[in-house]
Amino acid sequence: MRHPGSPPPFKVPDFDRAPLLVIWETTQACDLACRHCRASARPGRDPSELTTDEGLRLVDAVADMGTPLLILSGGDPLNRPDLALLCRHGKERGLRVATIPAATEQLTFERLAELKEAGVDQIAFSLDFPRAELHDAFRWSAGAFDRTMRAAGWAHELGLPLQINTTVCGETAPYLAELAHFVGNLGVVFWEVFFLVPMGRGLLLRGLTAAECERIYEVLWQAESQGRFVLKVTEAPQYRRWVAQHSDTTGPRPAVAHAPIGLSPKAVNSGKGFLFVSHLGDIYPSGFLPMPVGNVRHADLAKAYRESGVFKDLRNPDWLHGRCGRCEFRASCGGSRARAYALTGDPAATDPWCAYVPKARTARSASCSA
Repeated sequence: MRHPGSPPPFKVPDFDRAPLLVIWETTQACDLACRHCRASARPGRDPSELTTDEGLRLVDAVADMGTPLLILSGGDPLNRPDLALLCRHGKERGLRVATIPAATEQLTFERLAELKEAGVDQIAFSLDFPRAELHDAFRWSAGAFDRTMRAAGWAHELGLPLQINTTVCGETAPYLAELAHFVGNLGVVFWEVFFLVPMGRGLLLRGLTAAECERIYEVLWQAESQGRFVLKVTEAPQYRRWVAQHSDTTGPRPAVAHAPIGLSPKAVNSGKGFLFVSHLGDIYPSGFLPMPVGNVRHADLAKAYRESGVFKDLRNPDWLHGRCGRCEFRASCGGSRARAYALTGDPAATDPWCAYVPKARTARSASCSA
């Protein structure tokens, strides 16, 4: 049964025709200097950002393509005075809309109320540690933890479904089990756990070994199995493989039906069920896979997703090579294409953070390093 007041389940599109979700980086302006930031965001908006009218046309293009979910991200999307207008237009076009405000002084009850009135389906805040001093240091902003907790309370007061986003890297991983317990007590509907792709300021953070990732999947499964929220693991599709391998001992995945923006029954990866539009309008398979295929100011969004060689390759599991190309889970997992590119320069290569050795291996490949 659905939670009272939640929208009906959305139809997952054919990923060859439309992505499940589009993320539009509405701005790179942000008053924080988070240590993991892909965009190395800075204060002050770029004068070349998409305008309000261009943003409204982008929202139309997302809806016309058949995509059900639109995320308005940043930077800090609160730096755009038209944020509520963009959200309202998305709702008018039948989209589910979420946004991810930064924990700055701009994050006020009034701005959240404005977003609620505009029809936003879900609000996300970032939380990387369960303790204020650690989180604030990671975000390079004293008081960021307290502002996040205060905003979480406001979201509950306004009836806005709450999401928490967490970055997993060498610095945060030791605290993940503690954070999972903390997040579980925040009344969230959705916990998105992002495995670091080293780019931007994130190049200075410690990565993870493949063995560490396997241990982290166990922590995440323990949190997911409580059934208190939807867990979405981003840039670690190997978690699906891990769950499939352990299904005999862990039992089925718990059903959490009350999240307005929930988990896809199909694997989502860069260019496969996913599309990213930068603050300047450039079209990418992911914000972490910098392989542009055009710009929304000049290119048709649906045509770019459906017909560009980059996107079509990313949706073809037989395009992969190395261990990922030989893996029996390549269609349901496929590894992080963004991390493969970031660490090897080849988006089709083996994801270096994967420990799995495929079953179907030749004697020669068994002796070769992937």
